[in-house]
Amino acid sequence: MEHNALMELYVDELKDLYDAENRLVKALPKVAKAATSEKLRSAVEEHLEQTRGHVDRLKEIFENLGEKASGKKCAGMTGILKEGEELMDEDYEGEVMDAALISAAQRVEHYEIAAYGTVRTWAELLGENEEKETDEKLTQLAEEINVQAKEEGGEEGEEGEEEAPRGKARGARA
Repeated sequence: MEHNALMELYVDELKDLYDAENRLVKALPKVAKAATSEKLRSAVEEHLEQTRGHVDRLKEIFENLGEKASGKKCAGMTGILKEGEELMDEDYEGEVMDAALISAAQRVEHYEIAAYGTVRTWAELLGENEEKETDEKLTQLAEEINVQAKEEGGEEGEEGEEEAPRGKARGARA
């Protein structure tokens, strides 16, 4: 693959991530509002602040690359967020709603882990001196997202005990 072609792909993926993170900034307050557990609400609000930081770091990366900080529609995140909205529209209550929200949040995190891991690798492959700072920012983002996913995975285990009755809870209302 040509260096210029890889750079173009890299910038294109950064734009995709920029759009994804901005969509999350808009979606996370709705998720926090839907959470019934104060612990989950707090975790979502903390993730919102971290996501705002991701947007800021992506802006810095674009600036370092001499590119305009703009997004291209991220179809992947759009779909994941739509599924999350559909879950929030269900008539789940209490811990069952929280379990559904955690499930949706983990889908988001896994998408981000894959995307940031990929662009970090491309930044390393491009190997330009000015890419070093960009790579460090991407590494920091990737590490933060992996830690967030791990923490949310732990919450799922706590909430997971409540997840089993979901089918019965819905069925009982039907």
